[in-house]
Parts: sequence; C-alpha cells; structure tokens
Amino acid sequence: MKQARVIGRIEIARLAAMLVLVVAAPTVGDIGSCGEAPADLDAAAFFREKAAVDCARCEECGFSTAACTRACDPMQPAQSFPEGCYPIVHDGDVCLRALEAASCDTYASFVADQGSTISTECNFCPPEAKP
Repeated sequence: MKQARVIGRIEIARLAAMLVLVVAAPTVGDIGSCGEAPADLDAAAFFREKAAVDCARCEECGFSTAACTRACDPMQPAQSFPEGCYPIVHDGDVCLRALEAASCDTYASFVADQGSTISTECNFCPPEAKP
C-alpha cells in the first residue's frame, strides 16, 4: 500500500512539472521577435526580390508567359502595395520562401497568362479584408 502512494506522488510531481513547462511557454508571436517592433515591408525592395524569384522560377520550370517576361525585365516599373495595405517584413519573407518552395505545377498557376492565382502567403491585403 505504501509503494502505491509513493508512485502516486511521483506521477503528480511529473504532471506538475509538465504543466509548468506548458503554461510557462512563450505565446504565439513572441518567438524570435526579441522585443522588436514589426518593421513595414519596403515595397520597392520586396517587388524587386519577388521579380528575381519569379524570373528564376520561370527559367527553372521552362515557363514563357507574360508574367515571366515582366519578371525578367530589369526595366520593369516599381510596384507598390494597394492603398491601406501595410505588410511587415516577416510577411514578405514568408511570401518569398513560399514561392521558392512551390512546385513547378503550382508556380504555373501564379504566372499563368489567364486565370492566374496568388500564393496565400503573398496575399497580404485581400480586397475582401478591406474595411
């Protein structure tokens, strides 16, 4: 009988330790932020980098659409975000990583001449989200 009581106390201590670890964990969004305020995404720099990724992926996948031609044109005019759209640097990083990781089949829909889509990670300010 005494041994069962000791095992019970050990299990309770383990449960308490596990609970402390789970409850004391950082909240979502705290990891990696180091207390810094989010920085606005520079539209000119982002669209230059996105064009470079688009151009490289078009060449890698063998696409020759109008979007690919624009992406590979160094004289392409600067783009900006829609009015009221203020993505942060993290948003841009996630978008570019998603584009680099997409398969050629998926990328084909992003650069299609008709019915093109946009990666969910790159849809910073969808029209339906505007107030």
